[in-house]
Amino acid sequence: MNELCAEFIGTMIMILLGNGVVANVVLNGTKGNNGGWIVITLGWGLAVFTGVTIAGPYSGAHLNPAVTIGLAIAGKFAWAKTGMFIVSQMLGAATGAFLVWLFYRHHYNKTEDQGAILATFSTSPAIRKLPNNFFCEMLGTFVLVFVVLYIEGATIACNALPDVKIGMGSLGALPVALLVTAIGLSLGGTTGYAINPARDLAPRLMHAILPIKHKGTSDWPYSFVPILAPVFGATIAAMLHLFFK
Repeated sequence: MNELCAEFIGTMIMILLGNGVVANVVLNGTKGNNGGWIVITLGWGLAVFTGVTIAGPYSGAHLNPAVTIGLAIAGKFAWAKTGMFIVSQMLGAATGAFLVWLFYRHHYNKTEDQGAILATFSTSPAIRKLPNNFFCEMLGTFVLVFVVLYIEGATIACNALPDVKIGMGSLGALPVALLVTAIGLSLGGTTGYAINPARDLAPRLMHAILPIKHKGTSDWPYSFVPILAPVFGATIAAMLHLFFK
């Protein structure tokens, strides 16, 4: 499996399981209906664990354009490869979102809550205050990328593996899963913690395209927040990492 294939498959599985747990909790008639926020955050952490386990040995497991950009700014990833990595992540996220819809399609038909349906694809704020929503997504992604950069550096130094694939996978799948779970539990309540442009944009596009009963709007006026704020957060994390280096 090459790097781009690994990013595609890892991101696809991550979105399938991550958005899948949201669908299990919020759609009508599922066994997990009303499971609550703890189920969602734990499910997302395990989804990241699975995606990183798959992609880590081959691509380093970025699975996130913000991570790819942050690593490139920090000088740990080639700028020439960022575009194709991001395309692979977007395609993987779109495919994962499609599979969630296919898997739960009968439950989508039983659900009339348009907000719940959108939540199974993309994020939305609990309180719609765009400057604060932007800050929350930026800070959550800052924590993700800053910790990835520091633990990644320590892992390589301790193991003397300069040729290790750089990304979330260089931490190991379990530490990344715990990190994402911690972000979700502590910082996810305001915006749903996209912290990943591919995780939000590609599934939002699928929401707009797929023939979903009662789906309503895809809320494009909000979409710039989970797309741009994670890039800003990753950029700040990378620059601070370079400053302290």
